[in-house]
Formats: sequence, C-alpha cells, structure tokens
Amino acid sequence: MEESGAEARDALERLLLGGPRRWTRHEVARMAGMPPARTQRLWRALGFPDVADDDAVFTDADVHALGLLSSLIDAGFVDENTEASIARALAQALARLADWQADLLAEVLIRGAGDPEERLDPARAVDSVQRLLPVLRAVQDYVWRRHLAANADRLLAGPGTGDRRELAVGFADLVGYTSRSRGMGGRELGAMIEDFESIAAEVVARRAGRVVKTVGDGVLFTAATAEAAARIALELPEAWEAADRPPLRVGAAYGTVLTHLGDVYSPVVNLASRLTSLARPGTVLLDRELASRVRELPGLRVRPLRRVSVRGYDHLQPWLLRRRRPGEDAVDAVEDDLEGDPGADDETPDETPDEPF
Repeated sequence: MEESGAEARDALERLLLGGPRRWTRHEVARMAGMPPARTQRLWRALGFPDVADDDAVFTDADVHALGLLSSLIDAGFVDENTEASIARALAQALARLADWQADLLAEVLIRGAGDPEERLDPARAVDSVQRLLPVLRAVQDYVWRRHLAANADRLLAGPGTGDRRELAVGFADLVGYTSRSRGMGGRELGAMIEDFESIAAEVVARRAGRVVKTVGDGVLFTAATAEAAARIALELPEAWEAADRPPLRVGAAYGTVLTHLGDVYSPVVNLASRLTSLARPGTVLLDRELASRVRELPGLRVRPLRRVSVRGYDHLQPWLLRRRRPGEDAVDAVEDDLEGDPGADDETPDETPDEPF
C-alpha cells in the first residue's frame, strides 16, 4: 500500500503540475531568462517555501509560467516592480480555493467508497482527480470571466480613476465568537462558519455588493451606493438570526476608498471597523456621511447617538440605522446613548484590530 501510495502521489503531481519535477531553481531561471533572485522572490510571493539550489523540484509548466509573466511585463501589462504583489494576491486567493477543492475531492472519494478502506485506493484517487480537474478548471474560468465582466465600468475608467472610488464599506462581526467557538467541535464550528459565509455572500450579492474577504467571525463588504450598503447592513443580522447562532453586529461608512489587488484601503475601512466594535448585538451603526445619504430613503430611519472616543477617533458620533415604522420620521434628532456596553456580550472587546482584518 505504501508503494502504491507513493506512485499515486507521483501520478497526481505529474497530473497537477503538468509533468515531472526535473529542473532546479537556477535552471528554471536560466531557461526563463530571469535572474535567480527574481524567480526566488516570485516563488516566495506565491507562498511556497525556499528550495535548495540543487533540488530538482520544478517542471516545464514553471518555466512556461515565468515566460508568460515576462511577456506580460514586455507588453506593459505588469510592472516589474509590482509583479511580486500581483503574485501574492493571486496566491492568497487561489491557495484558499485549492484547500477547499482538496477537501471536496476527499469527500467525493469517501462518499463513493462502499468499504472505508476503498478511499485509500491510490488508483481510484488519481482517476477521480483526472476526471474532475477539467470540470473544476472550466467552472473557475467561467466564474472569473463573470466577475471580470461585472467590473467592466472599471475597465473603461479613465487613467488614474480605477483605483480610487467612492464606496460604502461595511464590516459584519459575530458577537461572542471567541468564547462560543471554544466549546464547539471542529465539524460543528466548520458548519457554522460555512453557514455564516454562505448567508453573507447571498445577502451582499443580492444587493449588488461585493464581499471583499471573510475571516472566521467577520466579513468585509463594499457597495457602490449608500442605499445598497444600508439594505445589506440591515438584512445581514436578520438573515443570520437564529436561536443557536451568535448575534451579528454591523458597522458601515462611506467615502473615498483605494482598491488594490482585490482589497480595499482607506480610513473609511477603519471607521467601519470602529463602528462595528461599538454596535450592540443585532444592530447597525453608520458614520455621519452614510447616514446623511440614507436618511430620506423609504423604509429607513437613522438616529444620532452620543459621541464616543475610540482608538483613532475622538468624539465619534455613530448613527443607529433601523427600519422605519409607519408614521415615524426618517430621523430622530434626539441623541441617545449606545444603549449599554457594546462589548458586554463579547469577551474580547479590546481585541479589535486597527484594520478590520
């Protein structure tokens, strides 16, 4: 079994890497026409550990990939100074995808095994990957193209306008996640996180927003309009609410945001994080700019709360967002307190980072 297992690993590697490992780091650099130091920098940016100079761990596909990168640089599409950043962004997104797909393939093998021992059959594993790999590749290509098409307006933007945009940024956080997760098994915790990410993705997509990233107990999202952000912020806690789930709180702000390699950077992001840390479970807090843009929208109501001082912001005034009841005004001009200690239901209120993630 050990011998057949080793053969299966070799077969899987050849299948996934496009051939056998045959080249050293210096040989790959020479064939791609790149300095070894540059290829090593890219290798690290992709998230892979260093290899010894005399280890033949690279394949023909590695040489081909470096050649493609060189052609992109020669065409002016990729700047040599930013190639490592682009490689890092790609690696972070695709590494998570690969982790998920490895688990998916393992589950397929387990479900298809009549005898538990059959899931260890190396030949069957190689055959399953060989059949599923083209399907996964086709689906990935389709989803990537659809997301690229959804950003067509940015593709057509004028020079220098594509990276800075007026956006609403929201941050949703599970209250008490740390203490609750300590008492949960791996499968139960995984199911809860899967439900959270699934519901968040559905709510955000329904309002034409974008999930920037999710990390365990939180999700960072953006929306092109103030109304979309407000609707998402209200619907997230409602869609997530259940007796066996920790409550959700949301903070959102509006302003100029820098978009870079799929991520977002701005004081607006920090402000959304601060507002989230102040929010009571199940509530939504907005900054003044976002509140001013949604105060007249049908069905919504904003209320100014008393100013507070938090890390990085003195005299910050949150605005409470909720649905407007029949006969109510859009804005209550009376300032209220934050309705109790916002961290009372969270055992780690002081762990809020400078950035949401």
